[in-house]
Amino acid sequence: MKCNIIFVILFVFLLPRMDNIKDLYNLVTAANRISVAIHTHPDGDAVGSGLALVGYLRELHGKDAVLVVPDCIPDSLRFILNGFPENSVIICDDGTGVEERIASSDLLFCLDCSSFSRTNPKIEASLKSSPVPKVLIDHHLNPDAEAFSLVFSQTMTSSTCELLFGILKEMPDVSGDLTKLPRPVLEALMTGMTTDTNNFANSVFPGTMVMASELIAAGVDRDRILSDLYNNYRENRLRLMGYLLKDNMEITPEGASIMILDKAAQEKFDFRQGDSEGFVNLPLAVDRVGISVFLTEEEGRFRVSVRSKRGISANMFASKYFHGGGHEMAAGGRLYFPEDIPSPEGAKAYILKVTREFFAK
Repeated sequence: MKCNIIFVILFVFLLPRMDNIKDLYNLVTAANRISVAIHTHPDGDAVGSGLALVGYLRELHGKDAVLVVPDCIPDSLRFILNGFPENSVIICDDGTGVEERIASSDLLFCLDCSSFSRTNPKIEASLKSSPVPKVLIDHHLNPDAEAFSLVFSQTMTSSTCELLFGILKEMPDVSGDLTKLPRPVLEALMTGMTTDTNNFANSVFPGTMVMASELIAAGVDRDRILSDLYNNYRENRLRLMGYLLKDNMEITPEGASIMILDKAAQEKFDFRQGDSEGFVNLPLAVDRVGISVFLTEEEGRFRVSVRSKRGISANMFASKYFHGGGHEMAAGGRLYFPEDIPSPEGAKAYILKVTREFFAK
């Protein structure tokens, strides 16, 4: 009985505040043209939550709503677009007038994105300069709350999709009845939550299981989503995975795994954004690995992904050494050259040095 009471108190505590829901509903009903921005290099949670919100705004409110994507949606996630009109998404790199779209919007959202800086410079400048109300819905640490008119920020949740799921359920035009939400919206929410929990392997909370159960009861085909997510990759992804694990992965005496996807390997395996999704988690299967660091070379920098086992802070590691941060066991950042290291070739030496320092304390 005591455990049940604790569960109920925890679940109620994590629900979005009703006064915030009313404020959000009023902002939505008063707006006509709405843009929803997500972070650069979008993952399943960013794309799923963004599309779900756009679908809700279009179908239940008849709004001119679009998802603004900073670069591109990975091929492995494009199945989420099924069921959404083609004009639901604007890709920044396509030269489709993102600045004009944001400037002409009378309500802006940022999802899965703790600050404007996590989009890209072009979108960031447009978002900052807009005088209209701005809403943040995010589950990461340290949200830039002062930049927004209304903030829904909850770190004790698996994903932005889970947080948005709770918000949409509480909206007056839904009132807990999931049948009022279009099926593509529900499927997008399930997809994003699944990817951000690594298929329920991490960051799972009581509300996560409640969400999954309710979505399945509402008719979401989770088996099909899993097949689309994990059984629909190009052959190159598996070839690249084998190369990284066999010839590239190094495990330090401290228990840190290092994998570096440089430009040469990207060219050899015809690398596309999304091909390395989840690779950073693989070394954690090794008993002596406590933290996994995965670097992807870009122009002038490496994109850094960090995952860790319980008791080791990926967030602290990324914050201290890679200009980043995130969750306690899942974080990311950047490593710049020549600012941080003289050249890309110096990346491994840098990681070896900082992991020794990190574990020595």
